[in-house]
Amino acid sequence: MNQARVGIVVLAALMAAPSFAYAQKKKKPAPKPPPTAPAEPSGAGAAPAPGATPAPGGTEIDADQAAPAAPGAAAPPGGEPPPSAQPGDLGDICKIDPSACPTVNLTEAAKKDMREQMYAVQQIYALRYHRFEFQPVWTFSLNDQFVNHPGPALAINYYISNVLAIGLGGGWYFNNDQKFNAETRRAARVAVPLTEYKAQAALNFTYVPMYGKFAGFSDFIFHYDAYVVGGVGAIWARPIAVVDPDNRAFKWGDPKVAFNAGIGLRVFLNRWFAAVFEVRDYIFFDKLENTEAVPAADAANPSTWYGQTKLTNNVQAQFGVSIFLPFSWEYRLPK
Repeated sequence: MNQARVGIVVLAALMAAPSFAYAQKKKKPAPKPPPTAPAEPSGAGAAPAPGATPAPGGTEIDADQAAPAAPGAAAPPGGEPPPSAQPGDLGDICKIDPSACPTVNLTEAAKKDMREQMYAVQQIYALRYHRFEFQPVWTFSLNDQFVNHPGPALAINYYISNVLAIGLGGGWYFNNDQKFNAETRRAARVAVPLTEYKAQAALNFTYVPMYGKFAGFSDFIFHYDAYVVGGVGAIWARPIAVVDPDNRAFKWGDPKVAFNAGIGLRVFLNRWFAAVFEVRDYIFFDKLENTEAVPAADAANPSTWYGQTKLTNNVQAQFGVSIFLPFSWEYRLPK
């Protein structure tokens, strides 16, 4: 029983020993010895300072003491230390290549006020938003090898946004069926149905997906945009008498529904005037001349003059200008 009690007391003492050790106060560090003043050299035979014990086999070196100047080195005027050479200094460039040494006083240039304003996104040179566009052009055919259809045209557009416009367009045609074509057809006895156009009009929608600029004439900057256009309208067309021109005289009938689609390019010469190039396809169902022979008794009957109805593509190139109104505007920047 006594041995059990003694064991319990020893175990309690061992468990209490670490807590006693942690509760001890922190000891103060020992004070550092005062630094020894460096000895003043008085020549080659100068004695060391009193109390200084030289290191055996050499001279005592103090790391905090500045290194002595080299013999013969001249001290800078005013007692100021010479500036240390920095790598990449402008002085090094002037020593290597004097012609590359800068002549601008950088200190004075740095004192000047910089009032330049740089925009991450530059403002559009020619805004279209809420402006009218008048577009007179001259057109000619691209896919009719027998009859050319040149003529003037005019489009008036209003931009409800900077990229979307709605407008009206129309044109007049002059048809050129050369005499050589008629002589060739009769000599070869080949009848090809031909069509001539009188006029066209349409309601159009324009979308501008691309805007940019390019340099020209050395230092002049041209701004341009590319657009797509499409719409629906009417066209007046009639066949040209080829098979029996002596008896057949076609009249202008009712207008035919015509759809149109095209692409165009505008190059701005200033903020309201631009050169325009456009290619547009007018698509409609055209009633062609009857190429089959009919009895002489029915030759004067207009119902025998017409043949099949065919889908026609009238592809035209257009060159002209664009005039935007009003001529000027003001940017409304966000607050």
